[in-house]
Formats: sequence, structure tokens, C-alpha cells
Amino acid sequence: MRTILVLVRKDFANFFANKAAVSLTFIVPFVLIWLFGAVFGVNRKDSGPTGIPLAVVNASTNPGAEKLIQALRAEKAFKVITQYKADDKTERPLREADLAALMRANEFRFAVVIPEDLFSEKQLGLHLKIYTNPRNEIETQLVNGILQKTIFSNVPQLLGQSLVARGRGVVGAENMARFNQATADNIARSFGGDSAQILKNIESGDFTGGLPAGGAGAGGDSLLSQVIRIESIQVAGQDVKSPAATRIVGGWAMQFLLFALSAAATGLFYERDQGIFHRIMAGPVSRAQIMWSKFTFGVCIGMLQLVTLFLAGRILYGIDVEHHIGFLLLICAFAAAACTAFGMLLAAVSPSPEAASGLATFSILLMSAIGGAWFPVTLMPEFIQQVSKFTLVYWAMEGFSQVLWANVTFLELLPTLGILSGMTALVMAIAVWRFNRGKIFG
Repeated sequence: MRTILVLVRKDFANFFANKAAVSLTFIVPFVLIWLFGAVFGVNRKDSGPTGIPLAVVNASTNPGAEKLIQALRAEKAFKVITQYKADDKTERPLREADLAALMRANEFRFAVVIPEDLFSEKQLGLHLKIYTNPRNEIETQLVNGILQKTIFSNVPQLLGQSLVARGRGVVGAENMARFNQATADNIARSFGGDSAQILKNIESGDFTGGLPAGGAGAGGDSLLSQVIRIESIQVAGQDVKSPAATRIVGGWAMQFLLFALSAAATGLFYERDQGIFHRIMAGPVSRAQIMWSKFTFGVCIGMLQLVTLFLAGRILYGIDVEHHIGFLLLICAFAAAACTAFGMLLAAVSPSPEAASGLATFSILLMSAIGGAWFPVTLMPEFIQQVSKFTLVYWAMEGFSQVLWANVTFLELLPTLGILSGMTALVMAIAVWRFNRGKIFG
């Protein structure tokens, strides 16, 4: 037994002497738990999403339109955008014609249009338009649910107030009671409910009380769903095959690619320990040539892996790859270059392969979480949404979505390619500087 205890003590001594092993076992999980809690807003007092960009176009002069906008502003899930910023920094109210281009550029993915005929003069009803660019199913369903809740909770009162105001203008104050009674009787006959209770609600400008949950319409639709007409307009992705797979395969591919290329980069330590670099540099080969050969190799492997994964998505889920193959190869090349540079940076700043592996695990899980590979970025806290734009996962997934979902032109794709190439250049510059000062080639 004493011998076993001595051996166990030896193992503990070796374990705590290995800083990489200690960090992987204790520090990395602790920090990741804390970061994931921040990403998903675990400690927030108010649960649910915040700050989802929502464009609102108001083409109505009815006072009820402004009240509806205020109701949307009061919803903490939304960041309401009503102004269009021109290239010369001037601002003007958003127009419906602006929405398609801005949504394709991913300035926002949801918009509400309050048309000129918000309240109909001929019949009881309300008219709205909702524009969507549903790149993420979870996000889209959540936003649509919150929008409907906000509209259905606030519009009935506005509808009642509009009817009351119209009645005063049409029949005069002395006939207001008769007008209200006739309106209540008509609603009760058309949709069911108690006429006296409906009259009381109309006089207070509120249609929500005293009415049945299911009206007399076909299929038992509620009164609100019958009087509120909402047009749904999808801006992009209407013709996408297998939309669910198209949305998520890119995130999976990026996570696998980062792990693969980070492991390949840590292979530099193996070549150093085996004396391969010494033998190579004995010939007419420089450090720079070795690094760029590794970079080129990583880009080639990364492209092959990404293309293979997207082809797997085509075979398994029917993703439309063949009609976008040119731009898809282009974004795959830039994403692979960024991932390769990231892997080389890990090798450059790590003293050992164990440390590089621990740092890779920490960094990849963090970038995947906040970059949108696991969960829609817009459902995270606003601070995390801004931080996510500094990760290569975010921009790679943006490129995949632009190509496979939005079917963008080369000029529209160019800014994303520029950001990925800028990240690659910056990270590679730091990696080269560290390699030249480090001992991996020594």
C-alpha cells in the first residue's frame, strides 16, 4: 500500500508541475462557465433577448401609429430603428423602399411597416406589414412571437380609440352614445359577446374586455386575428432548399475546422522535438519559408475540409451547393486562411504542445459560443453582440449565409472577405513576430 501511495504522490507532483494540465482541468472550465454565463445572460435580472434590431417604417398620419411605435420601443427585446443614415451622415425617416437593401446587408433582419391605411375607413380592421430575413429559425420564431404579443396587446385599445375619434367626427358629440351603442351591437352580432360589456369597453377606448376568446369566424379565429391584417414579406431565402440545414451547417463546419487546423499547427512542436527543423534549415530554407509552407498547407487542408462538410450537407440535407460553388469556394478559402493563421498564432505564443492544446480548446469554444455557431448572436446580451464581431467565426458564418442564403453579388460579399483577410493578416503578422523571437526553430 505504501508503494501505491508513493506512486500516487508522484503522479500528483507531475500533474501540478504541468501548468497546461492544471489549466485544462481547473482554470479553463471555470473561465468557460463564467463566460458562457455572460454570453447567455444567466445572471441577468430580466430573462429573454434584448436589443434585437427592429426597423419601423411609419407611413400613417393616424395618432395610433405613433402609439404603436412607442409600444414597440417599450419592448425590451427590440432596438427600434426609425431613421435612415445616408452616406453624407444625414438622417431621414426610414421608407419601405429602404428595407430590402438594408436587410440584405444584414443591418437588421426584421421590420414593421405601418402603412398609410393603418386603420380602414370602410370597415373595422387594422393593416400592418412585417418584413423578415429569417437566417436563423430560433431567432425568427422568437421575434415573430414577441411582435405578435406586442401588437395584439396594444393595438385593440388603439383600434377602439380610433373608432371613438371617428365617431365623434362623423356623428357629433350629441349622438356619440347612439353611435357607440350601434357599434357595440354590430360587433356583438358579427363576432359574439355581450353588447353591454362591449359598449362599456368602447366608451373607454378598449376592445379587449367582454369579447369571446374565439369569435364567429371560420375555424373559430379570435376577434383580434380577424380584425388585424398582417402581411408577411420575406426579403431573402425564399428559394433556399433545406433552410434549416443551410442556416446551421456553416457553424458546425467552422468549429470542426478550427479544431483540425489548431491541431495541425501544434504539429510544429513535434517537428521541433524530432529535429526536423534543424535538418531542413541546414539547407537553403529560411524560417519564413517554413512558416508560409505551413500556412499554405493549412489553407489547403481547411478548404478541403470545408468543401467536404458542405458536400456532406448537400448529400444528407439537400443544401444547394452547386448553384453557389464559385462564391462558396471563395469564402471557404478566406475562412480557412483565417483559421490557419489562428492556429499558427496559438503555436507561436504557447511554450509547449499541451499549452497550445489547452489554449486552443478555450479559444475555439469561446469563439464558437459568441460567434453564433451554437446560438443566434442577436439573442445574446448587447455587449456580447458587439464582442462577437471581433471573432473569425462570426464573419465566416456571415459569409456562408450571404452566399447560401442571401445569394449576394461579389460586391456585396467583398466587405466580409475584406474583414476575414484583415484578420488573417493581423494574426499572421503577430504569429511571424512571435516565431522569429521564439525558440520553436531554435
